[in-house]
Amino acid sequence: MKKISLTILSATALLAAFSGRTATAQETPDFTVGICQYEQHEALDAATRGFQDALIEELGDQVQFDLQNAQGDYATCATILNSFLTEDVDLILANATAPLQAAATATAKIPILGTSVTDYSEALQLSEFDGILGNNISGTSDLAPLNEQAAMIKELFPDAKTIGILYSSSEPNSQYQVQVVSEELERLGYACKLYSFSDSNDLSPSALTAASECDALYVPTDNAIASNAELVANVCIPQGIPVIAGEENTCRICGVATLSINYYDLGRTTGEMAARILTGSEDISAMPIEYTTEFTKRYNKTICEKLGIQIPEGYEPLEELS
Repeated sequence: MKKISLTILSATALLAAFSGRTATAQETPDFTVGICQYEQHEALDAATRGFQDALIEELGDQVQFDLQNAQGDYATCATILNSFLTEDVDLILANATAPLQAAATATAKIPILGTSVTDYSEALQLSEFDGILGNNISGTSDLAPLNEQAAMIKELFPDAKTIGILYSSSEPNSQYQVQVVSEELERLGYACKLYSFSDSNDLSPSALTAASECDALYVPTDNAIASNAELVANVCIPQGIPVIAGEENTCRICGVATLSINYYDLGRTTGEMAARILTGSEDISAMPIEYTTEFTKRYNKTICEKLGIQIPEGYEPLEELS
């Protein structure tokens, strides 16, 4: 028996020598974080990068990631979340509303942090919400001041009569934004028309109808639009219809201006929250949803020049994507 033990020990030592490292239990990361990103577009990508960068800065090689992309499909989100449960991850990042909903359904035990989620009470269908969920869920919100976005439309297009709002009917957070923005626009004296679409196949026809009936369009923070912003651009720019976007990455492709947050910074904030949870310095059930307090008016110089739109002072140009 002693001989067998020595053989195993020697094999372990040889493996360590070959790898150039000391064979210790610390070679295995202390924490595994499962990341479910709803789909691939610049805003969500930036939030994931920010999250990983912040967590690596806090924990170094103590943390490893299992990053999976649901390709815009809720059923795939559920499958990914089930794999995280099988893997017994220490924490889940749900990047966007659909992964958050799938994660909330999948587990009441593993800590879940959401990011790129506009309104948690809407996403989780809560009748009462004071900013703290009080369970295994917390996170960050990408909500920009919707009243200020409406005011920006008034500042840029004071003579417009009808504003169209284009959004995905399958995204609860989009519906929330539409309700608030339409009320604000009507209060400012505009007529509002709503144009919903169910998937990318319906987006171009809906955008075409909206562009033919309205003076300008507003698109909220909406994953379906963010992933297919070229379709909106291909309809609206040739017809000379300006688009105000709810976030800057969509604005880079099809919009003239936006009041937006920085999604990389949003992800970093979420990563800092994750570090506090994993190290035990904070209990997720007592952690409030965190909101960005810095918003910047930005404009798309290229599209503004194409449409002949003069942007007033106080707006910063969007950086070109590399």
